[in-house]
Amino acid sequence: EPMKFSKKTRYGLIALIDLAVNSKYEQVALNSIADRNGISPQYLEQVFASLRRAGIVKSVKGSQGGYLLGQNADKISVAKILEALEGDYRIEREASPGKDDPGISETIQKLVIDEVNEAMDNILQNLTLADLEENYLDNKKYGQHMYYI
Repeated sequence: EPMKFSKKTRYGLIALIDLAVNSKYEQVALNSIADRNGISPQYLEQVFASLRRAGIVKSVKGSQGGYLLGQNADKISVAKILEALEGDYRIEREASPGKDDPGISETIQKLVIDEVNEAMDNILQNLTLADLEENYLDNKKYGQHMYYI
């Protein structure tokens, strides 16, 4: 079973890319994000509650209410989004399962788990919502042909 993002993370990323694109001039209603992406508004409400607590989005009250990004898209790292939605995304340190040599567990921790976590951190902390938005807009502009160059 390959590792998968949770539904909450997947929908959170989709909704944030949509919000980044569509909130340039005014706030965006949650329902319109839900409609465009086929996500239940109730579910999206929960996702946005987590994003709001982390300051990633802010809500605008009133009859024309909706959401805006809480800061510039280039200041919002994917790491920050995942932490808001998942808690910690890193592979956790595990106690050794049995009576194996503690040196073996240490080796696995150092060479496998720590290395993977560091690589993930490097990618996710340096990748921003602005990068995702830009890539999405390029894909839309050039169609899906970019992948065959």
